[in-house]
Amino acid sequence: MADSTSRPIKRALVSVYHKDGIEVLAQAFVKAGTSVVSTGSTAKKLEELGVNVTPVEKVTGFPESLDGRVKTLDPHIHAGILADMTNPEHARQLKELGIEPFDLVVVNLYPFADTVRSGANEADTIEKIDIGGPSMVRGAAKNSATVAVITDKNDYALAAERVSNGEGFTLAERRYLAAKAFAHTAAYDATIIEWAKNVWKKPASLEPATDDADAQTPNTDELFPPTYTRTWDKSNVLRYGENSHQQAALYLDPLTHSDFAHAQLLHGKPMSYNNYVDADSAWRSAWDFAPKIAVAVVKHSNPCGLAIGETVAEAHRKAHACDPMSAYGGVIAANATVTLEMAQAVKHIFTEVIVAPDYEPEALELLETKKNLRILKVPTRPVLDQSIRQIDGGLLVQTTDRIDAEGDDPKNWKLVSGEAADEATLRDLEFAWRAIRSVKSNAILIAHDEATVGVGMGQVNRVDSSKLAVERANTLADGVNRTKGAVAASDAFFPFADGLQILVDAGVKAIVQPGGSIRDEEVIEAAKAAGVTLYLTGTRHFFH
Repeated sequence: MADSTSRPIKRALVSVYHKDGIEVLAQAFVKAGTSVVSTGSTAKKLEELGVNVTPVEKVTGFPESLDGRVKTLDPHIHAGILADMTNPEHARQLKELGIEPFDLVVVNLYPFADTVRSGANEADTIEKIDIGGPSMVRGAAKNSATVAVITDKNDYALAAERVSNGEGFTLAERRYLAAKAFAHTAAYDATIIEWAKNVWKKPASLEPATDDADAQTPNTDELFPPTYTRTWDKSNVLRYGENSHQQAALYLDPLTHSDFAHAQLLHGKPMSYNNYVDADSAWRSAWDFAPKIAVAVVKHSNPCGLAIGETVAEAHRKAHACDPMSAYGGVIAANATVTLEMAQAVKHIFTEVIVAPDYEPEALELLETKKNLRILKVPTRPVLDQSIRQIDGGLLVQTTDRIDAEGDDPKNWKLVSGEAADEATLRDLEFAWRAIRSVKSNAILIAHDEATVGVGMGQVNRVDSSKLAVERANTLADGVNRTKGAVAASDAFFPFADGLQILVDAGVKAIVQPGGSIRDEEVIEAAKAAGVTLYLTGTRHFFH
């Protein structure tokens, strides 16, 4: 209902790239006899719908020019948008200038993100950077004292109602619509910023002169700019968050279309918040081993099984065997096409989500018989280059932890105890070191035959993690001793020899760890006393 701040909509400016849904506005304009100014193809569409349109060039007295780059950038348009008609001086100036005010501005912008996702070249992408549109939107939003601005097609019906009944919008409603409009242009600009950051790199000619010492220091301004500007678009609201009393939604990167967040749901119920968290962890874990075929089984963001295989079915069998109990209700990720043989094994395991780059037709058909299984297809490997964590009042941003540091290459490991590992043992050590990246700290991982056999994670000391890894290895395998002759990895150094001693006493024959403790010599001596092979990497993989 109209109140004292309502302003009837007598004159509107409409310029939209996407025309879908505009019919409802056109009908309202015709019914109310609203004066409508419009541009190019929008004007043509409105005329086809029966609206008496004034072309924008008739208002500006200047033709559309520069291949459409200049249409609305004119005082006859922007003064009509920006004049606060509650200000007598503004009203007087507008009358002197012979300019009519606008009561409503309806704009949506050139499809910049769509153009980037289409793979368009740089020149075509640049042409989809809207200039006039954001200017009109921001002008109308600034002048919400007297102008209503619509940028969301879901608000067309509301605007049509207010045009038709003659009430217009109240001040509070115009302020709300203005806030939506500012969010719209901010997100649009953030998308352009992200594209430009990736395409228009800083040239060497703008780099400051440096001495040799400075040259060794990373340019953090490129990684971490003075302002962190990103945007994501809401995809859908989830049933709930981590717990049922929490609300949650999924947001997508507007410039991508084939990554994990855009996964194709081939079968099953919609994904939950926890499904996304666990499946993303599993997806990253499996791809840590590429180009080798690998499968990860994850529960609560921790791997309960990781393995490499000659086939994807073999990798899954070995990964599942690590901890069949925890695999119940877990998530499975494969970095290779899921075969019928693997699907036949998964068929008998209660699984929340399976994610893979593709599925054999017969495998998909079989998996689809599992009513509660969510089947995801993601055609591309993980490419995330930064991780973001919100803290109260700020963000922590870091480069993504990958297996790409100097110390991640076994060629750079330092042998400090025992004999050099033979080829098979070194393969297992390298596997264990790659796998430890996925395990929450403090992390200890025991492996054999390029598969996990015991994982100790998330403990507040490394002794408890070592005990847990040994216990899981030897109590989940029907009495089989899986630690004797196995290898182990620790995500960070052993602060004392006690954690390593637990692994040694369990029969582990080779260990890889970062080193760097003030008691490294004590740890090394314990390994030597046991005749155990010990490598130091100089690199750690904490995962909090």
